[in-house]
Amino acid sequence: MTTLDTGTNDLLARTEGHVAVISFNRPEARNALSDAMYAGFDRVLPVIATDPDIRVVMITGEGGAFCAGGDVKGFAASHKSAGTSRPVSAEQGINRLRTIQRQVSLAIRRLPQPVVASFPGAAAGAGLSIGFAADLRIAAERAIIVTAFANIGASGDFGTSWFLPRIVGEAKAKELMFMSPRLSARDALSMNIVNAVLPNEGYEEAALSWCHELASRAPVALQYIKQNINRSLEVPLETALDAEAVAMVRTMGTADHREASTAFVEKRPANFTGS
Repeated sequence: MTTLDTGTNDLLARTEGHVAVISFNRPEARNALSDAMYAGFDRVLPVIATDPDIRVVMITGEGGAFCAGGDVKGFAASHKSAGTSRPVSAEQGINRLRTIQRQVSLAIRRLPQPVVASFPGAAAGAGLSIGFAADLRIAAERAIIVTAFANIGASGDFGTSWFLPRIVGEAKAKELMFMSPRLSARDALSMNIVNAVLPNEGYEEAALSWCHELASRAPVALQYIKQNINRSLEVPLETALDAEAVAMVRTMGTADHREASTAFVEKRPANFTGS
């Protein structure tokens, strides 16, 4: 295991073999978001993006929760003190939120490696939105998932309005945002919000093992697959076909492709090196 520097104890990061693990670490507040977390993501994600030994990224939470989203108690305190402190203008608030959304959700979305959000427990509000930025999501049986924004009179941030309709469809996304139902892990699985549900007992180890299984696959191919699918949501078919041709020829020219072909013939597991 190697520790990665985030600059804060609110957000921890380490590597376990070819998997980078990023953990929200405010368990006393159910891992509610903080300014230090945003800065931590901004610090560590560029390092992860350029590390060829990291093949998969897992984002999770310490202390039994994934992330409760914004610190609602902090919101309430700021409203109470608004009359005694210098107010922040709407423009300042908008610019600040735009910046941190790019530092977190957009940066996660743009990581070249596959990203897995692992929900050991509650995932709510902006925390859930950050989970939506991942490519895949897994959850413990005990996990509870709720959009939560409407419950506090807010419209949503960190990409929910972009990610959620692409995951569940427009009408279901509106329902989940309007009504904020508490979803069990099994509910979320039935809606394709999560890709797998794992037992509570030994969840952390099982989630890491799930990510190691993904990391055992050809990393160059996984990165091109991610690029192709992400691009397909925004471009015409002709453009997607052209990009697929480039990616296919490049991946079939890799040492990993040659190794996979040889392993298939020899009836053994392939040993991918990322070259």
